Amino acid sequence: MAEKNKTIRETDDEARKLAGRLVSTARFGSLAVLLPPDGHPFASRTAVATDIDRTPVILVSGLSEHTSGLLNDPRVSLLLGEPGKGDPLAHPRITLQCRAERIARDDKRHHRIRARFLRRHPKSALYADFGDFSFFRLNPASASLNGGFGKAYHLKPADILIASPANEALAELEDSAIDHMNTDHAEAVTLYAGLMTGAKSGPWRICTIDAAGFELARGDQIGRIDFDTPMEDARQLASTLSALASTLRGAKG
Repeated sequence: MAEKNKTIRETDDEARKLAGRLVSTARFGSLAVLLPPDGHPFASRTAVATDIDRTPVILVSGLSEHTSGLLNDPRVSLLLGEPGKGDPLAHPRITLQCRAERIARDDKRHHRIRARFLRRHPKSALYADFGDFSFFRLNPASASLNGGFGKAYHLKPADILIASPANEALAELEDSAIDHMNTDHAEAVTLYAGLMTGAKSGPWRICTIDAAGFELARGDQIGRIDFDTPMEDARQLASTLSALASTLRGAKG
């Protein structure tokens, strides 16, 4: 029997939370595909967002070389995690092994995926609807998380994805909920931003919501707020956001 790799830690809630945060807040990543005809690996940088269940989503042109790889062989790898100051290898990152799934324009998921992606990458609206562009879901099969020196983990899809019965209903109301919060409750959004370490003051806005939390954006900055308990029912959203704002107002004053 092969000896267990002692450098790989047992997956715990801290590792799951870090993995989720790395995926949820990524704006760009390194995508590796297998190019036809010989299957040689090819890596490129791509803009990234997430679907309602935290599955990574990309928008690619049919003219790009990596798209030919996606269409020829759905097996891909995606590296997420931005290097900070100092040694880039000391900062957390996650490598996901995925199967790419092209989202047709008549797929009922296309509208929400497009909306979530454009709220993360507003400038992509200039070309997202061009005929040669397509969205792909990168469905995780496994992942390797490096949380820093001596913090390596092997993860399963369930360790990363948000499997809530509220997902579909939440996706239906996400657009209106975000517009309502950003337009009518900007003060609450500012309070939420104050929870994020290192968040600069300014016009933060909610850009995506899921059953486990939400992301805020300010220019190129993305931050995430996790709920204490993931929602099981989309009807909990209003009360959850209201309770969080009330708690923050109380702590502030």
